Amino acid sequence: MQETAGRPMLDLSHYLQEWELTDPQPLAKTATSTVYTVTYQGERVVLKLLTPIGVDDEQSGAVALDYWNGSGSVKLLRHGAIAHLLEYAEGDNLTAMVERGDDEQAAEIIADVLNQLHAVRSPIPNGLWLLERRFQSLFERASLYPDTIFARAAVVARRLLDDPRDVRVLHGDMHHYNVRQSARGWLAYDPKGVVGERAFDAANTLCNPDGVPDLLRSETRLLRNAEILARGMGVDLGRLLAFTFAYACLSAAWTLEGVSGDAGLALAVAENAERYITS
Repeated sequence: MQETAGRPMLDLSHYLQEWELTDPQPLAKTATSTVYTVTYQGERVVLKLLTPIGVDDEQSGAVALDYWNGSGSVKLLRHGAIAHLLEYAEGDNLTAMVERGDDEQAAEIIADVLNQLHAVRSPIPNGLWLLERRFQSLFERASLYPDTIFARAAVVARRLLDDPRDVRVLHGDMHHYNVRQSARGWLAYDPKGVVGERAFDAANTLCNPDGVPDLLRSETRLLRNAEILARGMGVDLGRLLAFTFAYACLSAAWTLEGVSGDAGLALAVAENAERYITS
């Protein structure tokens, strides 16, 4: 075991022994985690080992998964200081469905998954982000560039945040890559763990998947899928489009700060959505 900045950095071998896991196989590696499939109590599951960035960014996600307890999401089986042990949803994600031309069906599935997540009405636990925290980068960029689309989006975001409706525990990063098929159906994973208005949770969907840029630039697609999501979730279409405008500008702000992505593509979605913002 190593130490860094006073915090123990537990490695793969620690959790293999501590949680009685076997047969680790690498699955993915990102800035926030290294992910393996492992065998746990006779089942193939996922072990996610968090990086220092991931510890700060994903612990609230574990709180959300524990709260949902498998309702629309993968189950959190165990968690520790830097590790999550999760149900393995080994099927395709929804990106593949969109790439096959079934974009509207994917939107319907996302609405259903979000309904399952939001249907859990237990007391909201501690350890989750408030939605306003997600918009910090947008507010900062708006203050630096007051005569831009970022400033207009910040005004819209502030109006929405100051008048929240139907507050629930949100996924916070819902998009096609974060919904995967399993034996139990379509399940969400990798939540941020946020408390806020339900309509926000569908906004990122309308900015994704980024592998089909011509589709994302389409105003027709934006309106069609927004209507599918709003109708399927029972949320106000105008507020969903307003959240989409604000979120697309937030996504562009993150990209301009150095996060991977295409700021131009995000702003194209924002410009389409802004046309439908009403005061």
